[in-house]
Amino acid sequence: MAGDDRRSDADLPNAKLVESKQKWAEEGRLLTGAARPPEQRLPPGQREVKNWPVLDLGVQPEIPLDMWKLRIDGLVENPVTWGWEEFKAQPQEQQVSDIHCVTAWSRYDNHWEGVSARHLLSVVKPKPEATHIVFHSFDTYTTNVKLSVFADDDVLLAHSWEGKPLTVEHGGPVRVIIPKFYFWKSAKWVKRIEFLSADQPGFWELRGYHNDGDPWNEERYSG
Repeated sequence: MAGDDRRSDADLPNAKLVESKQKWAEEGRLLTGAARPPEQRLPPGQREVKNWPVLDLGVQPEIPLDMWKLRIDGLVENPVTWGWEEFKAQPQEQQVSDIHCVTAWSRYDNHWEGVSARHLLSVVKPKPEATHIVFHSFDTYTTNVKLSVFADDDVLLAHSWEGKPLTVEHGGPVRVIIPKFYFWKSAKWVKRIEFLSADQPGFWELRGYHNDGDPWNEERYSG
């Protein structure tokens, strides 16, 4: 996906898609106005799909594993930069979770493998003043979450899906998985995780999409 500079939209490879999705936000497209409890597996306005649709802004960066780096910094006691071997040397965890995309599709029972957010937090030790996180991707995309959201026990830095390495089109070699929120929060091609003392909206949050993105409360748009 692309960066958080609003002035660059016309230069994006998929500028028409960005314009279209901003219009969705302005019009409140797909909103039903009917919140559901999380106990109901399918959030309001969603439909189940069996495939995994590919959504991006026309850029799919290919990063050789020997050049891949993940930097974790900002308001942490122990900033680290992991290369691929260091990342794979961390404790590995397998999880099963659903995907809920803001474009109204959901895919059930995705099998992931990667490094848990809780392990990462135990390594870098966020400072007391840290309250938010921004994910930075290799294509300059950004998105933001509260630290408490990232600290949930189902959040993963995934390198594998259904027993195979994540493909480039789906965000490999490593992407964020935050199952309880719309999937634009689960940044593809992650290269940096930055801890902050204040919120910093990312690419879609600056373009009319909700700052939190809870599917069961139908937090699609900021309006």
